[in-house]
Amino acid sequence: MKKTVILIVLFLSVFAAQAQTKTSPDPTDGKAQDDQESLANDYLSQIMGVAMSATSNMKLFHFVYDWIGTPYRFGGSSRKGIDCSAFTKELYSEVFNRDIMRNSRDIFSMVSPVAKDNLKEGDLVFFKIHSRRISHVGIYLGNNRFAHASSRGVAISSLDDAYYKRYFYRGGRMLQAFKDELEKEDNNKN
Repeated sequence: MKKTVILIVLFLSVFAAQAQTKTSPDPTDGKAQDDQESLANDYLSQIMGVAMSATSNMKLFHFVYDWIGTPYRFGGSSRKGIDCSAFTKELYSEVFNRDIMRNSRDIFSMVSPVAKDNLKEGDLVFFKIHSRRISHVGIYLGNNRFAHASSRGVAISSLDDAYYKRYFYRGGRMLQAFKDELEKEDNNKN
């Protein structure tokens, strides 16, 4: 009798699993994958406060999301603790496959100035906080928001916040990216 009950339960569980498989969308189905990506993008948009588009660099947003909450440590360059320039250097290496310098002032020497109103996703934002020299750097995400390693750890902040508005110095675009963009514009004109 026990064996019969066990067989019936086993049969019913296999039958239920097969029925579930038939009604569930196939995760390898293109539409299901598109839906999952769309949900992931919506989630990242909400967390970061940035509207993402089809042209958004999702690798950038995933990188930032993965690092949010990492503690701040002056001179640090790991998940145990990181400072603003190391975070920027790591992001540029992983997302843009670009090796940049380690100090915010040195990084500034690698960019072409960009007006605040013309900042694009992936541009850099520089601050002079309690100093006459550049002392902080972050990565622009869009919608006046930027990612950086602050005293609170890796976070997303707004250029509209009174604190950052007060100390904002300039935006910048990596010189190579700037040159590539000019070449694209020239090619499009021809």
